[in-house]
Amino acid sequence: MELLPISLRLRDEPVVLVGGGVVAGRKARALIAAGARLTVIAPERDPGFPSPESGDIEWLSRCYEPGDLASAVLVIAATPDRQVNEAVYREARERGIPVNVVDSPDLCSFQFPAIVDRSPLTVAISSAGSSPVLARSVRSRVEAMLPAATADIARFARLHRARIQAARGTEGERRRLWEQIIDGPIAQLILRNRWQAAEQALAELLDAPAPDTLGEVFLIGAGPGDPELMTFKALRLLQRADVVLHDRLVNPAIVAMARRDAEKRYVGKRRSEHSVPQETINETLVALAKEGKYVARLKGGDPFVFGRGGEEIAELAREQIPFQVVPGITAGNAAACYAGIPLTHRDHAQAVRFVTGHTKDGRLNHPWKDFCNEQETLVFYMGLVGLPQICEELQRAGRAPETPMALVERATSPEQRLITGTLATMPALVEASQPKPPTLIIIGSVVSLANDLSWFGSG
Repeated sequence: MELLPISLRLRDEPVVLVGGGVVAGRKARALIAAGARLTVIAPERDPGFPSPESGDIEWLSRCYEPGDLASAVLVIAATPDRQVNEAVYREARERGIPVNVVDSPDLCSFQFPAIVDRSPLTVAISSAGSSPVLARSVRSRVEAMLPAATADIARFARLHRARIQAARGTEGERRRLWEQIIDGPIAQLILRNRWQAAEQALAELLDAPAPDTLGEVFLIGAGPGDPELMTFKALRLLQRADVVLHDRLVNPAIVAMARRDAEKRYVGKRRSEHSVPQETINETLVALAKEGKYVARLKGGDPFVFGRGGEEIAELAREQIPFQVVPGITAGNAAACYAGIPLTHRDHAQAVRFVTGHTKDGRLNHPWKDFCNEQETLVFYMGLVGLPQICEELQRAGRAPETPMALVERATSPEQRLITGTLATMPALVEASQPKPPTLIIIGSVVSLANDLSWFGSG
C-alpha cells in the first residue's frame, strides 16, 4: 500500500488554499463541504470559484508570501507557477503541515482521493497520483453501486449506534447484529423510505434474545488464482469470517479480501510436507465454530474437485455445525480456458475426464486402458512429478505417441506459462523447462487448438 487512506475532521479548522483557478475552485468546494475555515490566497479568482461573499472563505487578493501558512492545519497549492508551488511545499514541510500540490505528486505529502459522497458515508479512491482519470473511472462505478439512499442507512446507524452497541455483550455478537441491520430487511426498509417500519423492526430485533453462539463454516472455492474469478457469494462470506483458514494454492490477494481484523491461518500442504494434517484441519473447523466464530475455509480451485472438501464438511455434519459450500472455478476449467484449449469441441472431443496425477508410493494406479478414447480429453491434476509415468502408461495402453499434450504452469496468474508437445516429447520438454507447481496437464487433440486460440499472456 503506497498511501494510507485516512479521513480528516476539518470542521472549523484553518486550511490554506493557494490559487484561484478552476482546479483550485474544485478543491475549495470540497473543503467548504467538510466545514473547514478556508483562507484562499490568489491575486485573481476564476468566475466559477466559490464567492467570498458567501462567508465560507477568507480571500487574500495577493500572491503567496512566506509565513502565510503559520496557522494552517492543511495546505493545498493549485497555481500554474511551479516556483510558487515549490515554495508553498517547502514551507508546509518545514512547519510539519500536510500539503498537496495539485498535479505534482512529488510535491505532496497527501493526495486528494476521488470521493463518492453518501454522507456520513464516504468512499475514497486514490491512485497515489499516478492516474487521477483512473480513480475517477473507479469512482463512477462505485457511484452506480451505491444508491443515494445509502446515506440514509448511515444516518440511521449513527442515530441508533449507542442502543445497538449496548444490546450485545461481546464484539462478535455486536458485529453480527450490525450485519443483520446493514445487510438485512431493516436496510431495505430504509432504502424504500419506510423509516417508521425500520424503527419498529430494529426495536423488535434488539428486544429479541441473542442468538445461539454456535458459529458457522463457509467452505469456499477460491478458484485457480485470479482474484476476479471469485464469485460474489464467495467474497461476501469471506468478508463475514472471523477466522480464515487458507491453503497454499490460494492467492494471497484473495486472503487479503477478508476483513482486516479477521485472523488468517495458513494450513497449506506441500508435496511430502503436510504442515497441518487433514484431521487437524477438520478438528480446528469444528472447534472454532463451537466458539461461536464464523470460519472461512478457503481452498484453491473447487473444494469438491480433488480438494478434500467432502471430508471437511462430513466432520462438520457429524458435529452438527452449520456450514455452506461455495463452488469455485476448478483448475482444470480455468487452465484450459486461459491457455486457449477448449476441453470439449465438436471436431475433437465429446467428453472430458478429470484425473488425479498425485502418485502414491511412487506409482499411479489407474485403469489406463480406459483412457484411450481419442474423443475424450484427459486432464491430470497434481501431475508434474508423475508426468513421465503418465506419458509412458498412456502409450503402453494404446494412446498414440503423437497425441497432443499441454502443461499449464501457474494458470490464470501473470506468471502463467504454456508448454505444448506430445506424449512422446513432453517428458524431455518438461525436464528442459523446469516448470514449478501448481501445474495442470491436458491431453488430447484439443491441445492442437492452443496455437490459434491462446489469448492470455505471452505479451
